[in-house]
Amino acid sequence: MRETKMSTHLSGGRLNVALVQERMRTELLNLLEPFKGAKATIWDEWLAGPVLLIAQYPLLKDHGVTEMFPLKPGNLPNISVKHIVFITRPKLHLMDLVANYIQSLRSKQTTPLEFHLFFVPRKSELCKKHLTNLGVLSNLTIHEFKCDIFPFESDVMSLELQNDFRENYLEGDPTCVYNAAQALRTIQQMYGIIPRVFGKGVAAKQVWDLLCRLNKEEQGQGPRGAATSCIDQLLLLDRAVDFTSVMATQLTYEGLIDEIYGIKSSTATFPGHKFVSPDDANPEATAREKKRIVLNSSEELFAEIRDCSFTSVGAALSKKARVVKTQMEEWNKDKSMQEIKQFVSRLPQILANKQSLATHTGIAEYIKETTDTFEFHDMVQCEEDFLNCVDNEKTCPFIEDLIAQKEPLTKVLRLICLQCVTGSGLKAKVLEYYKRELVQVYGLNTWLTLCSLEKCGLLRPQQGTRQYAVLRKVTLHLTMDETEMNAKEKSYLCNKYTPLTVRLSEHIAKNKGWTGIQDVLGLLPGPTVDELQTLQPRMARRNSISSENSSSMENPRVILVFFIGGCTHQEISALRTISQQEDSNVEFVILTTKLINGTTFIESLMENDSTK
Repeated sequence: MRETKMSTHLSGGRLNVALVQERMRTELLNLLEPFKGAKATIWDEWLAGPVLLIAQYPLLKDHGVTEMFPLKPGNLPNISVKHIVFITRPKLHLMDLVANYIQSLRSKQTTPLEFHLFFVPRKSELCKKHLTNLGVLSNLTIHEFKCDIFPFESDVMSLELQNDFRENYLEGDPTCVYNAAQALRTIQQMYGIIPRVFGKGVAAKQVWDLLCRLNKEEQGQGPRGAATSCIDQLLLLDRAVDFTSVMATQLTYEGLIDEIYGIKSSTATFPGHKFVSPDDANPEATAREKKRIVLNSSEELFAEIRDCSFTSVGAALSKKARVVKTQMEEWNKDKSMQEIKQFVSRLPQILANKQSLATHTGIAEYIKETTDTFEFHDMVQCEEDFLNCVDNEKTCPFIEDLIAQKEPLTKVLRLICLQCVTGSGLKAKVLEYYKRELVQVYGLNTWLTLCSLEKCGLLRPQQGTRQYAVLRKVTLHLTMDETEMNAKEKSYLCNKYTPLTVRLSEHIAKNKGWTGIQDVLGLLPGPTVDELQTLQPRMARRNSISSENSSSMENPRVILVFFIGGCTHQEISALRTISQQEDSNVEFVILTTKLINGTTFIESLMENDSTK
């Protein structure tokens, strides 16, 4: 049986995120262990990608998992194993599928089967009652796979909650708040009690209050965890505090991959024709196939360019190409036997660099096909105008054209919502005009979506203070002219705009609190959190659970930024860039309920799928 090793790309930061992977992996394997012999797993499709970040198929195979199937409507093929393990979220519509599978398999199989259900992250009495009503609960053993957090990078973790913002703000379902609070309990149990807690927004206050209540209920006193913490500060940010950063198009390399192709569980899928190698035996077949590419910092080149503005990626790839070419040409030079041995030992890495360069050159070419279009330039210009409060009080001709051409509804709604949030609302006649046009072109069902957007604050009539205009220039300096930006800022700014969430994080890092921006906080929606958790003074991190890389006299402070309602790749890139600046003595670690972009965020609020 292979050794279960932690992923190296998860352990490069001050906070050893690989320990989360190890903990969750151990939990899963311990659940599977009692079922002796071959097992088949049937996965909730939403969970399959995230769980494979913890335990990939070869490891599961070593622990008896011989077959894996998605949990979706339809019949399964004949299964020749004794143990059938369902791994699913506690959702009622998924329980219907589980029941159908059990009934179908029992009617077809002649050999006895044992069914097991792993609820992720915890079981639901409502789901158990539903299974009872469906007549299958007695056929199941119920277990909890308490996987609160999925590790993506050494500085990124996600709860991967599918529709958390919708559930909390539209449906009044507090499950996501409970899951967020439990995730923070897990973090504090592993890394110690976080001494300072800040937050902004309704959901931030909900999570903090629930966390305090859960701690008191369990112990009758303070939070549970090591007395010395690897994390210095916690910043809870409600997504509703900053919609602007989600609606604007991400313009970093990784951000554009997500915008155009979508990134799910650190994997993106591309057309195959740019990845055909010269020595491919069947190039036509390869070109027709979709190419799935894992995108994480275990690949050196991707780690270098992921957070760069896409405009600078071409130069970075050219520089890398020259390095690879120089390395390959060394083979043709006269060498001693010792030099040949050294070259041969380096050859696998050189060839890996060459392959990586070819892969990202292909991806960049795909992205460029989109970014070079007039339509993309017009869209980015429209966004930039809104971000700079230009013409955001009247109907936008570009948006009118998109509606007339019946462009994808999500694309149109993103721009209208961006115009609304940057204008601190839309004038009543403009809002009514957009509503009328959208319903007329896209159908009556669009009205329900517009109502949802209004309910969560993305669409609203203009009234009172123009909050965004004040934040933009006077206080948090969200937008800048070309002359105001330094090279570092240019690398992550989206349309010369710095995400509000990033400015708040930066302020906490520099000032160790909200001092100096109380007036600004009053302009933002929701309550403010500023709390102290009781613990002993923090000792040096040496020999602690954090990364062994901590050896400097004054270690950078670690700030955990928890985005409740989702986080974009652009925001992560901005926080990384701030951490890497020479005068910075802080390292941000990002925890989010979900990795999102403007399109996926709008889709989660649309009223077109009864199973959401």
